[in-house]
Amino acid sequence: MMQQHMLSSMRDHLATINEILIHMAKGELDKAAGISERRLGMSSLELHGASHMARFMPEGMREAGTGMHRAASRFALKAQEGEVLPAYAALSEITSACVACHAAYRIR
Repeated sequence: MMQQHMLSSMRDHLATINEILIHMAKGELDKAAGISERRLGMSSLELHGASHMARFMPEGMREAGTGMHRAASRFALKAQEGEVLPAYAALSEITSACVACHAAYRIR
């Protein structure tokens, strides 16, 4: 049951990144920022049940997840500034955390 919850959460993270990219392509950085903070950023931890999932993760996986959530909050702040290129650079910090985690861990 916990594996399915974790996989569902990660799929939602991917869908969220897709929504962020759609808004950025439209020049809607404020909308991208809001979605990032609500669904990926540090404000989203309760929504995803992070505290009860964390105990089932290896320490490195928890650290990668926390890093991704922090990067999402940093992205939101950068996107609110309204400059596209710095916002894309900040977005790459989110996806880099995802790539690193998925390269190191698998749910079986």
